[in-house]
Amino acid sequence: MTETTELGLPKGIQACLLDLDGVITKTAVVHAAAWKRTFDDFLRQRDGDGFRPFDDATDYDEYVDGRPRADGVRTFLASRSIELPEGEPDDPPDAATVHGIGNRKNELLLELIRTGGVEAYEGTVRYVEAVRAHGLRTAVVSSSANCRDVLRSVDAEHLFDVRVDGIVAAERGLPGKPRPDTFIAAAQDLGVERHEAAVFEDALAGMDAGRAGHFGYVVGVDRVGQSDALYAHGADRVVRDLAELLERP
Repeated sequence: MTETTELGLPKGIQACLLDLDGVITKTAVVHAAAWKRTFDDFLRQRDGDGFRPFDDATDYDEYVDGRPRADGVRTFLASRSIELPEGEPDDPPDAATVHGIGNRKNELLLELIRTGGVEAYEGTVRYVEAVRAHGLRTAVVSSSANCRDVLRSVDAEHLFDVRVDGIVAAERGLPGKPRPDTFIAAAQDLGVERHEAAVFEDALAGMDAGRAGHFGYVVGVDRVGQSDALYAHGADRVVRDLAELLERP
């Protein structure tokens, strides 16, 4: 398909499905920091001072980035051959369960957001405004249960016609990324076919979801120098900022 000069998308694309953290807002680094503190505290308590720390680059990208919170806990712990009881979704944050660790991470994340604030990527905001001006519909697709609050904090909620986040996914019983179900649900809510929708993701799990869902176009957003990996996981094009898609050839 031939790319348009206005939006950098193939002709026939009618909707854009965007991830939140790392694509719309500058929160991926905050998530990584919260995961590191959470897992390091757990591993230190379990293994003592000689524990192998969580790597907030490689471990974050491989095991938790883009996944629902509990899936991230399970996937990372499995990489260390650690098994824990599932527990319950409302487990206290000090519980040695999958849900307890996930709730501790969320507690730390909200603390970091409160103290440091959240910013939107200006290039993404400009791109979404241009997309909507051209008549395309937009959705935010995030595993975060805090998605609406984060969008409101950066005054960006009005830029999206549909929101499929961690809360919506739980209500509908949708598995998270790398499965494509949340993106498929967003396309359905927008009233478009998959081949008419473009996916925008910075996480490898999100790339896998875009490829598995057979969407019309998958754009990888490279904020951390992982362009090759994004292509390997299914990106049709990789950019450092969505504003690059508005540049005329």
